[in-house]
Amino acid sequence: MQIIENQNLEFKQEYVPELRKEVVAFANAEGGTVLIGVRKDGVILGVEDPDAVMQQVANSLKDAIAPDIMPFVSIKCITAENRQVVEINVSTGTNRPYYIREKGLKPGGVYVRKGSSSQPMTDEGIREMIVQNCGKSFETSRSMNQELTFASLSYEMQSRALAFGSAQMRTLKLEGEDGLYTNLAYLLSDQWGTTTKVALFQGTDKAVFRDRREFSGSILRQLEDVYQFIELNNKTKATFSGLNRLDTRDYPEEAVREAWLNCVVHRDYSFSGSTLINIYDDRIEFVSLGGLVPGLELKSVFLGVSQSRNPNLAALLYRMKLIESYGTGIGKIRRSYRDSRIQPEFETAQGVFRVTLPNRNEAEGAWRLPEPALNVQCVRNEPAGQWDCGILDDSRQIGKQDSEPDSRMPDGGRLREQKALIVEHAVHNGQITRKEAEELLGAGTTKAFRLLRELCEEGKLKAEGSGRLTRYMPTS
Repeated sequence: MQIIENQNLEFKQEYVPELRKEVVAFANAEGGTVLIGVRKDGVILGVEDPDAVMQQVANSLKDAIAPDIMPFVSIKCITAENRQVVEINVSTGTNRPYYIREKGLKPGGVYVRKGSSSQPMTDEGIREMIVQNCGKSFETSRSMNQELTFASLSYEMQSRALAFGSAQMRTLKLEGEDGLYTNLAYLLSDQWGTTTKVALFQGTDKAVFRDRREFSGSILRQLEDVYQFIELNNKTKATFSGLNRLDTRDYPEEAVREAWLNCVVHRDYSFSGSTLINIYDDRIEFVSLGGLVPGLELKSVFLGVSQSRNPNLAALLYRMKLIESYGTGIGKIRRSYRDSRIQPEFETAQGVFRVTLPNRNEAEGAWRLPEPALNVQCVRNEPAGQWDCGILDDSRQIGKQDSEPDSRMPDGGRLREQKALIVEHAVHNGQITRKEAEELLGAGTTKAFRLLRELCEEGKLKAEGSGRLTRYMPTS
């Protein structure tokens, strides 16, 4: 009976370097055998110098395949039909996926046996094999990119007088037991591919962009660059009490820092999407992919429970004194707003976690109703004269939420008067511009724009033109 190639058997008429592809494919699948000295149709030709061929095979496999595949390979000479044949037996490897070193951990370098041929794996197939064989943790899995540099990481470590060399690479889990870079190393490397997108909007919705940036490179570089960009847009408002001046940032620096660090430490980096930060006139939203770690609920987080999705990254940032060892971030955010009327919001959904920081200075000038989905009720607390807000359960829905504050709430009557002045001016003059609204109210650009937009939404004005040339006309 003639022998033919199959799932576990490959013929080579003579030694060729390309046979390493078949060895990789067998090691990544169910194992198999390569016979050198056998023609494709199964005819045995033999080899003239089996010792030299076996030496060539051993050198080629040792130097050209990663991780080390030799423990799973045996090479010997057998006799078939009075001819000498070199037999290479390959077992299924334990450090899959194996790949051709010069091609890299990508489809051109990773093969798996399919039928009687060796097929390149897809990116998705490679990732699945890494997860299956290295565990479910993204940061401990082997990086698909092994051509990494660490200029940003080295600089940050040196600036903090922390040692950083080959020993630290292993200690910090940047290298696995196989000596190859982990995804944590990729995350900290200059080649890291996932970005952070920051958008600066005019007003309280996404209608008009003021600026947008996309930050790339090492996550440590993004950590610094993104924070500095937010700081540039974190304005300071000065108020006076007699001769004393009080400066208040729109957003507490500690809250911004903790919200941003929360995005970096707890997001799921197996998602390829960017981390999103949206800056509006009245709030900043930090949107991180991955949601809460399975098994945790939002109420558990408020109770002080913390479980990092990326403990090795958290350990490094702790060593660099960027975070504390326990989950204190959300507590710090809430404490930084303890004297504010409007509080931060923490929301989670399938695959996403969002932290919203309200603009303290904007909140002082106008009352902004919460989004309907948040189901918040505000009650005036007498005789203190303060407003207490709380989240209702699902059985108590708020009946009505308009864009204009209720006159019973703080500043509600004042806002009605200001809107009435704007409409009266527009009716008397046939139109009003944003600049005219600012002068009429003695208000800033943000507030004038918001009131004009709300009047348009209420049907009392209509906008014509765009940008600085926009005019607001009375509807009746």
